[in-house]
Amino acid sequence: MRKFLLSAGILLASGTATLAGPIENACMSSPRAKGDRALCTCIQQAADRTLQRSEQRRAARFFKDPDQAQQIRMSKSDSDNEFWARYRAFGEMAEAFCAR
Repeated sequence: MRKFLLSAGILLASGTATLAGPIENACMSSPRAKGDRALCTCIQQAADRTLQRSEQRRAARFFKDPDQAQQIRMSKSDSDNEFWARYRAFGEMAEAFCAR
């Protein structure tokens, strides 16, 4: 019985990680979030409302490489500028809804 419960617990824990979105996963691995799942989940929910899934994956890279965000912000590309506008809207929503 103990093995069964342990196995079930491991499956549930691993299932939770796979259900998390790219922003939440990046947030959880960020030293700034300090493993605050509630905060990271809230930020992911803001991302779900404002960014497409491919944009979420792109934005998640900013957690590891903030310079990449600066490069996109300074880009002359129309697609980068459109992404940056949506990314800013995401940031504003996350700040408004997830502030403590």
